[in-house]
Amino acid sequence: MSIQDPTTNAAMEIPLMQVKGVIKEFKAGEQIIRVLHNINLTINQGEMVAIIGQSGSGKSTLMNILGCLDQASAGDYQIFGQSVSRLEADELAKLRREHFGFIFQRYHLLGDINARDNVAVPAVYAGMDGQARSQRADQLLTDLGLADKVGNRPSQLSGGQQQRVSIARALMNGGDIILADEPTGALDSKSGDDVMQILQDLNAQGHTIIMVTHDPNLAAQAERVIELKDGYVIADYKTEHYQQTQAQPEPILNKNRKSTFSSFIDRLFEAFKMSLLAMRAHKMRTLLTMLGIIIGIASVVSVVGLGKGSQAQILTNISSLGTNTITISDGYPYGDPRRSYGDDNLTPQDAQAVADQPYVVSVSPQLDSNTNVRYRNIQEATSVSGVGKDYLNVSGETLIQGQGFDEQSILRRTQDIIIDDNAKQTFFPDNTNPIGEVLLIGSVPGRVIGVLAPNDSGFGRGSLDSPTLYMPYTTMMSRLIGSAYIESFVALIDDNISSSAAESAISELMISRHGTDDFRIRNSDSIRQTIESTTAALTLLISSIAIISLVVGGIGVMNIMLVSVTERTNEIGVRMAVGARQSDIMQQFLIEAVLVCILGGLLGIGLAFAIGELINRVGGDSFKVIYSPTSIIAAFVCSTLIGIIFGFLPARNAAKLDPVEALSRD
Repeated sequence: MSIQDPTTNAAMEIPLMQVKGVIKEFKAGEQIIRVLHNINLTINQGEMVAIIGQSGSGKSTLMNILGCLDQASAGDYQIFGQSVSRLEADELAKLRREHFGFIFQRYHLLGDINARDNVAVPAVYAGMDGQARSQRADQLLTDLGLADKVGNRPSQLSGGQQQRVSIARALMNGGDIILADEPTGALDSKSGDDVMQILQDLNAQGHTIIMVTHDPNLAAQAERVIELKDGYVIADYKTEHYQQTQAQPEPILNKNRKSTFSSFIDRLFEAFKMSLLAMRAHKMRTLLTMLGIIIGIASVVSVVGLGKGSQAQILTNISSLGTNTITISDGYPYGDPRRSYGDDNLTPQDAQAVADQPYVVSVSPQLDSNTNVRYRNIQEATSVSGVGKDYLNVSGETLIQGQGFDEQSILRRTQDIIIDDNAKQTFFPDNTNPIGEVLLIGSVPGRVIGVLAPNDSGFGRGSLDSPTLYMPYTTMMSRLIGSAYIESFVALIDDNISSSAAESAISELMISRHGTDDFRIRNSDSIRQTIESTTAALTLLISSIAIISLVVGGIGVMNIMLVSVTERTNEIGVRMAVGARQSDIMQQFLIEAVLVCILGGLLGIGLAFAIGELINRVGGDSFKVIYSPTSIIAAFVCSTLIGIIFGFLPARNAAKLDPVEALSRD
């Protein structure tokens, strides 16, 4: 519903305000108390009206109804001939910011901002251009004798100066109708006289002044006096100061109003600024509010980082089994009725056939045995493995001394051996250099040409406690066990080839060679997948627990914001009085909640990095925390959503407050 100002003298035929049979009642427990009884009034544009009466007479209640801060329980109230009883909250706010200016006895200035910004608040909600807003605020303060106080906060101003700031705020959007509630009640005589002179000057300029007072001397300075007693109008008369005012206030908003979008951005920026000021004013409360978010975000990011680091370490460890390898073993699958012990099916030619495939990088045949190994006076039961020249490549094992096998070692069936760290510690406990030394393997001598690096990962053959020796598989077949068959071979698959596709291709190749599936295939990628899924499940489980702390932190944000709304109820009332929409109030508190959570999220991420750095320093090269960008982004988004979700209820409660009730609270 649109309310239009009268712009010609013809508008004087329509009363500025008309009150018909207005009744106002309040609930007090189970009782209904009637404060105003059948009030009938007509106020014309340009009048200076004093509403007088003792405390409890209903004069402030009547002014609140006239100023659209409150609504009558019954009766009709019209402005410019149009009823306001059916207006929504935001329509009433529009009416207040574009036509009314309020001067309160207790000033009701916003303590966190300076005089200029206090004066400019109504224009922010009205969509006035920023530069024009600042210029007008400065001009109003200058006209009221406060040119040197524009940057001062309310706490730095005297009572009279604060009331002048309040008057300037009332005039910011034009102030066609100025409602003054006991404007001199908190001032000394000199300041009170100055304020009354300002009101009279404004009335002479065409502003309609409605003043509430209990002082007959102040009321006598108005042109018209309306006297209330016990909620009834007992007198309504003109004073000797009565004169018909023809002037009209200068229109302010229309020539300085911004576009709808620009106005929205301006209000958003104002809400953002006020949120920062509120957070700065209550640093400890803000920090405590953020604590739950900080801990939750730090937990989520750290846990995911620990999970990633653990997974990477485990996958590095299983590289000792060969990365992306497929092992083909002799014999039918376990449980197959065709299976019998002693079957010999695999040959070196099978390994070579697989090695010739384009998707295979290298292959190492393998067969194992246990035998006694002697060096000088040391004898020990030892594992002996026959391997191919590419064993180190497919197994991921590394040498710390000597060299590995080559093509000639396989072809010539050399009696060279490689020992693992366990064998070195067993046969050469005095740190003797084992390279070139000869060990007796059963009855076959073998010369040490290489030593494997220790394997403490818990994966691979080198992790076994028993000493292990490696020799060319051809040597072992012909000289040690006398067999033409191998037990297994390991194929290293090209990293660009799907491991499962390679497994299927090898299986088809072997079946075509043997005519049956008399072999078993183990794909190391299944181990990797199992480890990845297991660590992912553990990470998810622990992250879920950490997310609970985020939710708890969100509840803390909601509780603190509810307290904040209670503490700042008066500020909310002031903003509503100067024309703030419900959406303006809501977005201010919602922005504050989101800012708290975003800041808490950033601090939580920083704490997670600090924890990770500490773990990385303590763990050294054996363990690292690996941060996941996805988890960091998800945690940040989560903290923002928590601010929105848990900040919504306090923000909505703030927006739904009754302006009169809010203004009455300290």
